[in-house]
Amino acid sequence: MSASEKVCSGGPKLVFACSGAADVGALADQAARKMTRDGTGSMFCMGGIGGLVEPIMNKTRTADKILAIDGCPLNCVKATLERAGFAEFEHLLITEQGFAKGSTEVNEASIAKIAEAGASLLA
Repeated sequence: MSASEKVCSGGPKLVFACSGAADVGALADQAARKMTRDGTGSMFCMGGIGGLVEPIMNKTRTADKILAIDGCPLNCVKATLERAGFAEFEHLLITEQGFAKGSTEVNEASIAKIAEAGASLLA
């Protein structure tokens, strides 16, 4: 199964990431994509949760574990999951991992650090 098929089909460990305009949002997004490539989680559709799209909601309800990766303390991913009725999930806040909004370089090292932190939460 290719990485794109894993993303589309979901999986037992789903990852929802901030993809906001800030650098920490980009970092959250890229870390979730790396987790999908690495097989430690499967990035899934945050927009579908926000829109209460039933097939995406149903797939999320069947997940063994869910990880929310937020870039900044606004916690948009966490809030969206909670509004959609999900209460049990792991939460990773990038600004609590030593990164600052507006001054974070999105590079392989920072992506790897967040992906590793996320993988450990889903382990």
